[in-house]
Amino acid sequence: MAEILFRDGVGGPDIHGSWRKVISTDRFRHRADMGAEERWQLSYDRLRALNEEVLCPQSLAQDARGLAALHEWTSVVDGATATVAGIHYNLFLGSLLDDRTSPVRDLSRFAALARTGTFLCTERAHGNDAAALETSARYDRERDEFVLHTPHEGAQKYMPNTSPAGGPKSALVAARLLVDDRDHGVFLFLTPLSDRHGTLPGITVTVLPERIGSPVDHCVTTFDQVRLPRTALIQGEHGELRPDGTFTSAVGSPRKRFLHAIRRVTVGKLCMSASTLGGSRAALAIAVRYGGIRRISGPVAGQSVPLAAHRSHHARLLTCTATAYAMTFLHRAVTERWITHAPEDRAATERLVAVAKGWITWRAREITIESRERCGARALFPVNGLAEFAANTDGAITAEGDNLAIWCKAGAEMIFGHAILPEPARATGQEPLTDPEFLRRALATAERHWHLAARRDLRGGAGGDALGRWNHASAAALALVETYAVGQAADAFAAACSDVTHPGTRATLDDLRALFLLDRLTTLTGLLLVENALTMDQVRALPETVRTLTSRLAPHLQTLTGAFDIPEEYLMSLPMLTSA
Repeated sequence: MAEILFRDGVGGPDIHGSWRKVISTDRFRHRADMGAEERWQLSYDRLRALNEEVLCPQSLAQDARGLAALHEWTSVVDGATATVAGIHYNLFLGSLLDDRTSPVRDLSRFAALARTGTFLCTERAHGNDAAALETSARYDRERDEFVLHTPHEGAQKYMPNTSPAGGPKSALVAARLLVDDRDHGVFLFLTPLSDRHGTLPGITVTVLPERIGSPVDHCVTTFDQVRLPRTALIQGEHGELRPDGTFTSAVGSPRKRFLHAIRRVTVGKLCMSASTLGGSRAALAIAVRYGGIRRISGPVAGQSVPLAAHRSHHARLLTCTATAYAMTFLHRAVTERWITHAPEDRAATERLVAVAKGWITWRAREITIESRERCGARALFPVNGLAEFAANTDGAITAEGDNLAIWCKAGAEMIFGHAILPEPARATGQEPLTDPEFLRRALATAERHWHLAARRDLRGGAGGDALGRWNHASAAALALVETYAVGQAADAFAAACSDVTHPGTRATLDDLRALFLLDRLTTLTGLLLVENALTMDQVRALPETVRTLTSRLAPHLQTLTGAFDIPEEYLMSLPMLTSA
């Protein structure tokens, strides 16, 4: 099972194995006895421990699979470490490596973590509409410099990790490039923030209140006429500033230039998804083990039974486990698609990454909450490892594009930019409900329905009112995105299991895939009945089919979650699992 889960492209087992080994060391033991500022520093100490294991930080920054795997494993033990690592390697170092400035930059200080990198894009007044941000970088021709400035409070950079924790830092700051009062759009500027003595002149850093989840040193950052050399500008096909002050760009609109400047955010979405994968699988592993060692009163006086013996307990965890497998396989498939996509397929691939990010992180929140509840009061205490997972998932849901916003964008694009699935055959009533292929066809019926409904609703909106037309179609468009995401997860699940030859393993995985699909189809039974994708008798038989699958899978629950391969060193550091 573990081999199937971590078969992640060429070298997948080695990539995952190396990060798993790192988090198995004493430096990554669970620490709930520290205050917030101590944990800030700990996350940077752990970042340096990760860096010691990296042969070439620049290569890691350009390796989407390696970055995702790093997030997948570090989030098991510390969401904050995953956060600062993703910012440094992907958003900061990755963006610098994309820079076309000549001569080539010396990145040795950042590769060695003599200076930690951070990324300043979001502003107080501009989150999902970051293309409208207002921080400016005005070009001074006489001095051949840029003047970086925050014009008002709404333009303050919001939530970057810019505190003194972790030592000297540099940032990539998203700001409007102004040349002779002409706005050329948003670009990134390499900006030193601090040295070993503290924040540099003209820069104000205000620490934000502690947030939920693993603590990160989030701050508000302001610039007051900070001068930067010409080399601070991160250049590329989206724009170059020549020595004579002439601006050229191969990208037409300022909005497209902005999207090009922050294109590392797409890999960031893969990393955010991966971090919640690691957290949700760890939460399930903890909950399943606890259910096996926690004993409660049985039906006979004087008898005790494991908590996991109750179907009301293990059935919920089984459904979550089926979803976790589907999430993992979807992430593997989408990562491979991103790595191998052709230039002409970039827009569709970016959309798939965004759809997967929304679906995986939302499902991860459901799993972490369910896992915490199944462990009762003890799981509320941070010392037992479960309490922070749901909150960390909340952070991922918002980071690198708020889920609802990126799904709205995806839905709007898919209405007419995505092929409608062909009309499937009607159900005859003879199809077994434990057949994943039949269940997948039923799901395709739902996707087709919502796609047609979204087109109809968009056309039915009031003419001349673009927002009104979208509002009219948005519910169906979001339902389209949801069913499409589930279908992609089901397809990735099937592909991952296609070459499994061991009969017992294959039977268990087929049952798990069917349970996953049945859980998703249960809320669609009315629609599927109307669309003739299920018969009335099949709808009536759904609960009994779920019970049958649950009974068959229950004996394998420990094996299924054991395949998540959570390090024993970590699990045995949690008091809840050593003294139930």
